[in-house]
Amino acid sequence: MRICVVGCGAMGSVYAARLARAGHEVSVVDPWRAHVEAIARDGLHVLGPDGEFRAAVAAHTTPPAGPVDLVVLAVKAADVPGAAAGLAPLLGPRTTVLTIQNGLGPADVVAGAVGAERLAIGIASGFGAGLRGPGQVRHNAMRALRFGAHSSLPPERVEEVAAAWRTAGFDAAAVDDVIAMQWEKLICNVAYSAPCALTGLTVGEVRDHPELSLTSQAAATEAWETARARGVAIDVPDPVELVRDFAARMPGAEPSALLDHRARRTSEIDVINGAVPREAAKVGRTAPVNQALTALARHREAAWRR
Repeated sequence: MRICVVGCGAMGSVYAARLARAGHEVSVVDPWRAHVEAIARDGLHVLGPDGEFRAAVAAHTTPPAGPVDLVVLAVKAADVPGAAAGLAPLLGPRTTVLTIQNGLGPADVVAGAVGAERLAIGIASGFGAGLRGPGQVRHNAMRALRFGAHSSLPPERVEEVAAAWRTAGFDAAAVDDVIAMQWEKLICNVAYSAPCALTGLTVGEVRDHPELSLTSQAAATEAWETARARGVAIDVPDPVELVRDFAARMPGAEPSALLDHRARRTSEIDVINGAVPREAAKVGRTAPVNQALTALARHREAAWRR
């Protein structure tokens, strides 16, 4: 497939490099000029649990003219509106757009920009990655990717996407109800994103803390209750068991929100913990724990922007 990865941060770099190594024709778009120049000159250098390799990909700071088969939008939630609005040069009649972000809400923004009929949503779980410098990325886990239609994308188009990612060595599959999977991931994310970002602790340290673990579990339970109230068909009998098992599998993990706060960047808290009170309000409910965690994170981030 002809694939363009828009947003070549840590995760986007892993996606692009592995897809290129599998034989797909891959290009990347990212505003970080030094990163783009390093990729264009030396390729993407990847270090991971299955070894070290270098992949040749075309690199640009703005989307090049010419339609591709698949656009992978891998920017952070705050960058989605601008990135989605600039995708037109890459779109042809049969171009599929795959958007992969944390939290709830960004996919609706992308659908409004490119059309819901071409949009797939990706859910990445059990991943950890970080850029080591321009053109260099390291990832320490890679569990599963699940893809589903945002609304009206035909199932065979979703399966085409999943098949391409399987060729690159990903545990990838098309699913019927990607919205339920979004919520199941959100339950885990709200348990650790804000608590870790605000304290500097890893997910395992939050899980095992005698007081913070109660806050983490309460945030997860609010998300679980909200999903059920919204009629989402989540397959989660016990949210506390879910998030404790999640942390047990990767106790040393540092959520992206923690990495953002460490670098004094705006995080994706607003579409993670902040999504729960917004969704709860749609069914006349409140989510005070997630509301408080979001307010604390926003207050800290506002100080960095002054």
